[in-house]
Amino acid sequence: MAPVRCLLPLLPALALALGPAAGELRRPLALGEAEELAEELWDAGGLPGDLPELEPECRRLLSAFAEGSAALTGCLGRRARPVRLCQDCHRHYQLLLAQYGNIARAVGNSSESHNCAKSILTSDRLQIVVTLSVFFNETWEAANCANCLKNSSEGLSNSTVEFLDLFNKSLTCFEHNLQGQTVYLSPNNYTEVCKNCNETYKMLNDLYNNLQRMNRQGGESGHSAHLCIDVEDAMNITRKLWSRTFNCSVPCSDTVPVIAVSSFILFLPIVFYLSSFLHSKQKKRILILPKRIQSNASLVNIQEKYS
Repeated sequence: MAPVRCLLPLLPALALALGPAAGELRRPLALGEAEELAEELWDAGGLPGDLPELEPECRRLLSAFAEGSAALTGCLGRRARPVRLCQDCHRHYQLLLAQYGNIARAVGNSSESHNCAKSILTSDRLQIVVTLSVFFNETWEAANCANCLKNSSEGLSNSTVEFLDLFNKSLTCFEHNLQGQTVYLSPNNYTEVCKNCNETYKMLNDLYNNLQRMNRQGGESGHSAHLCIDVEDAMNITRKLWSRTFNCSVPCSDTVPVIAVSSFILFLPIVFYLSSFLHSKQKKRILILPKRIQSNASLVNIQEKYS
């Protein structure tokens, strides 16, 4: 009945298009008569005049794209928090790309029919199919999902699988130690979590830093950009739990070099002032005789010589 309702606003124009017999109608059509007429036109294979119907093949391609768009939209919405877009929706995205490609390449079977690509993609100002395709592509690129997938996009890369495995182990460790200590300790004391999960968290943090370095150099997927949104969100969640919720500290591996450089910088002013003091003191030891003293000394020498 949905197609029937879509045709109801066109009935006045249809009356003129159907010829004199239809144009001679003087009384307004009742709702039942309008629906009956619209159903007959729809069953007849289309509307007369300048309103051509899509070919069955084009209609099938459009229907497949609509179903693919709905599936991908639902997946993106369900995986928005916590973010699981790349790992759970990549198959929907690849299928939608294929469906759009089928539309762009398709041509109607009949020589008199319209090209499917032209009819579906560019026949109106809104270009709904093109707009949807651009939206999904931009969303996928903004999420950097290519950096979580293999080059052929057939699944998650090995490094991403390793990271997600460590991430799940960290969350499991947090949960296990929270259940074990809340019976004996204050809810705000998370000593057991910090102590027992430190090794797992350190491994996860080191792997994330390595993935960042790899990604800047081209990495596993060949894209030098941010890590995919799934990995970034997972690491952000873990770090917030570790530092803010559990108030655990992370031992820094670069502590010794940092302390050495800081000590050297702090010691520089002391060296400067000490050297300045010694240099000025050495200058004070050098006595310069005045000219008057020198002349008196020479006069005494002359007197002693003649005496």
